[in-house]
Amino acid sequence: MAYITVSDADFQKTVLDEKKPVLVDFWAPWCGPCKMVGPVIEELAEEYKDKIVVAKVNVDDNPDSAGTYGVMSIPTIAFFKNGQIVKTLIGAQPKDSIKSAIQEIL
Repeated sequence: MAYITVSDADFQKTVLDEKKPVLVDFWAPWCGPCKMVGPVIEELAEEYKDKIVVAKVNVDDNPDSAGTYGVMSIPTIAFFKNGQIVKTLIGAQPKDSIKSAIQEIL
């Protein structure tokens, strides 16, 4: 598994303090579009495992992180660099869109 599961408790350490860029997938188990995007995120996590960190945050279990970053609809894919959001994709995105966003932040 190339991605990590992040909670409110370890968000600071895992995402904000990370030296590499971080892709955070805000999702929920009941969300249909999240289920479509999930496998794509996992493929990209594998493809880019040496360049970025891929983290998944279940918004039902971790409302603080979602609230802090203004996640109003899911899936939301947020790209963090040096502890700041640099790009956000909202809704189910095709693999190419996510891939080009990754290329942008590298």
